[in-house]
Amino acid sequence: MLAETSLSIWGWGSLGVVLFLITFGPFAIFYFAFYILCFVSGGFVVTLLFGKSNSEKYLEQCEHSFLPCTSVGIPKCIEEMKREARPIKIDRRLTGANIIDEPLQQVIQFSLRDYVQYWYYTLSDDESFLLEIRQALQYALVQFSARSKETDWQPYFTTKLVDDFGTHLRVFRKAQQRIAEKGDQMKDQAEELVDTFFEVEVEMEKEVCRDLVCTSPKDEEGFLRDLCEVLLYILLPPGDFQNKIMRYFVREILSRGILLPLINQLSDPDYINQYVIWMIRDSNCNYEAFMNIIKLSDNIGELEAVKDKASEELQYLRSLDTAGDDINTIKNQINSLLYVIKVCDSRIQRLQSGKEIDTVKLAANFGKLCTVPLDHILVDNVALQFFMDYMQQTGGQAHLFFWMTVEGYRVTAQQQLEVLQSRQRDGKHQTNQTKGLLRAAAVGVYEQYLSEKASPRVNIDDNLVAKLAETLNHEDPTPEIFDDIQRKVYELMLRDERFYPSFKQNVLYVRMLAELDMLKDPSFRGSDDGEGESFNGSPTSSINLSLDDLSNVPSDETVQLHAYISDTVYADYDPYAVAGVCNDHGKTYALYAITVHRRNANSEETWKTYRRYSDFHDFHMRITEQFENLANILKLPGKKTFNNMDREFLEKRKKDLNAYLQLLLNPEMMKASPALAHYVYDFLENKAYSKGKGDFARKVPPLIQKTYSDPDHCRVAATIDDSVDDNIPLRVMLLLMDEVFDLKERNQWLRRNIKNLLQQLIRATYGDTINRKIVDHVDWMTSPEQVADAVKRFRDAFWPNGILAETVPRRDKAIRMRTRVAGKTKLLEIMPDELKHIIGAETTRKGILRVFEMFQHTQLNKRMVYVFLERFLETLFPQNKFHELFNKLHSRSKQMQRYKQRLHSTQAPSLQKR
Repeated sequence: MLAETSLSIWGWGSLGVVLFLITFGPFAIFYFAFYILCFVSGGFVVTLLFGKSNSEKYLEQCEHSFLPCTSVGIPKCIEEMKREARPIKIDRRLTGANIIDEPLQQVIQFSLRDYVQYWYYTLSDDESFLLEIRQALQYALVQFSARSKETDWQPYFTTKLVDDFGTHLRVFRKAQQRIAEKGDQMKDQAEELVDTFFEVEVEMEKEVCRDLVCTSPKDEEGFLRDLCEVLLYILLPPGDFQNKIMRYFVREILSRGILLPLINQLSDPDYINQYVIWMIRDSNCNYEAFMNIIKLSDNIGELEAVKDKASEELQYLRSLDTAGDDINTIKNQINSLLYVIKVCDSRIQRLQSGKEIDTVKLAANFGKLCTVPLDHILVDNVALQFFMDYMQQTGGQAHLFFWMTVEGYRVTAQQQLEVLQSRQRDGKHQTNQTKGLLRAAAVGVYEQYLSEKASPRVNIDDNLVAKLAETLNHEDPTPEIFDDIQRKVYELMLRDERFYPSFKQNVLYVRMLAELDMLKDPSFRGSDDGEGESFNGSPTSSINLSLDDLSNVPSDETVQLHAYISDTVYADYDPYAVAGVCNDHGKTYALYAITVHRRNANSEETWKTYRRYSDFHDFHMRITEQFENLANILKLPGKKTFNNMDREFLEKRKKDLNAYLQLLLNPEMMKASPALAHYVYDFLENKAYSKGKGDFARKVPPLIQKTYSDPDHCRVAATIDDSVDDNIPLRVMLLLMDEVFDLKERNQWLRRNIKNLLQQLIRATYGDTINRKIVDHVDWMTSPEQVADAVKRFRDAFWPNGILAETVPRRDKAIRMRTRVAGKTKLLEIMPDELKHIIGAETTRKGILRVFEMFQHTQLNKRMVYVFLERFLETLFPQNKFHELFNKLHSRSKQMQRYKQRLHSTQAPSLQKR
């Protein structure tokens, strides 16, 4: 049954399909499938739309029926945001001083306005970002101010700045010397000078060279960015520093908006020249100084600029229609301008031809030289140094030093006898003590130059020497006791062909005339100009450079030497002034009585000798120079400027000096340095102690700490002993004079004489208050008033009248060259004649022009500015290892890399041999 049913279904189905195909055709099945698909799709779309609308209605009903109410704060927050922004209150306190905070706030405001706001407001009206930048800047300034208040700025201003400037000048001087040695082979001397300068810098610094920062603008900007980022890391709180966007903005403002323009301005030679002229604006230009600059100029640009300006003025004067008295004035002006033009033309032709003339050699070979009398030479500082050099060359230095020592003895003895007489009139009796000390000084002069053991000995009439010895043994010494022998020595130097007559034919005589400015004018100015009194009547400082007179200490090891300070006495004068110590006109000194025992196998001796603290100090400096290992063993007690005559202080110093002596005389110390015995015996001998005696006394006690490298290849290192207060101004001044005028290459007697003159000048001007004045001046420089004034000057320079200053166009080359000439002229004009009398006119001119020339190179000026900046940050942040940081920042220096390669190549052969 089921089979029949199934068959019928298939039969009817097949019949239906056949009829469908016959009726509608073979493609009807595709139309049918398409109709079914459309029907299904339409139903799906209707269902979807209906379900979505019903779902939304249902969810809305659920939201209002089941969810809790929202908090009140959200609508309130939205309402607050819709309101107008209220003004933001900012804490304007930065440094704690309103006088500084006000201009600083203006600088911050102007910086944000001109470097950020002008473009930021085109992107957004939200001021929160600007507020964050301002708060970050203020926080950094607050931290910076706090660090500044905690820093002691006195060493920075009195020592470190001097060291940096002196080192910079030394590098420049050595670079000039190297270029001079190369001759005229350079195409661009300015560029060659810069390269040589940084080559010398890396040799001197050994760890750092700043050539990339100073010569490459791209590297300079990168250096400032890195430096500012380090400063922000130190000064900003961690959260603000991690905000990169704000940090980068602040970094760019500081580096490119403030530091870079400031450094460029300070490094501009034209700006420096204008500032020099402004600083000495009260000084009138001298015609003679101006003509000297023209004649000495080696810059053709300067000469052409002056010539063009003179020609312009000449044309103007010739165009004037004048009559009467004015015509004579105009004629004189025209003649002066014609002379200036002629000198410029002559100098330009000489420089272009390369035929530079050495006036000293020219005068020595062809010139007619003026004659300077010997008595003038002996009382003139500058002339005396050249005569002293010549006498040392000929072996006659003993005669000259004896003459000078007697001059010092006479003046000192006269002064002290006058003091003695005044004390006697006042009822004070120190006759025996004073005469005894004078006798010891006179005997010291006799033994040093006239006795049989003197070496070298002054060869003079034996009868006069014997008569002097008899007088010393039986009579009290007088100021005139050496006059007869001194007169004979003077006649010998004057008439002996080996001395003064031959000196006038020597090149040293010509150089002396050049220093005295007498190659042009044969007239000698003499004492009318004050030259004759430059020694203050007592050239006692010359004795500091005396002769070989080391005592013959027995080499027998059985000799034993013991010494101790037995007492401290006062003296109203310096009894050993004739031995090289300056007299201070009645000032009271403390003398230490040293009891000395010397014992050997056959005899035993005991004597007393008197020494001042300055004698100990001089002796200590000499032996530590000669025996470098003693510097770390022997420690001399420090000086004291104030209350140094206090009884308690003198007793303490006496104990310290005793300990120093015992350590010095330790047998183990003597065995370790056998040659030390000669120096110790000379110091303890019963005679006037000469600070310039023997081979070890030929050098001035160093005012600068000794280094173990070539002094010309190391920093100046103006280290000042803090315990020696009165050395601060003296060492600073002498250090600057050493580097500016190159005194280390000159006669060492001259350097000692300059030291004494500067010391007298400081004491005469300020007395014992000089150190207090230095401290007060540093405090004044860092006072709120001065800091505020500096900030105001910075603000007014960058934002005059509150408007960002436009870039100042570079001035015309001719104007810049004439400014250079004017600056040099003014610098030479303000140099006092006293300085020329001390070190010489030629040396003074060369030193001043060297310093001026150093400032005429932008790259070198940048180097000095960056050195000052680096030292400033090292002083301000001593715990942050800025020294190592700067070495890393400058490590990409090409000069530094070449130096390391050369160093490695020189060390490699020695390592291979090992």
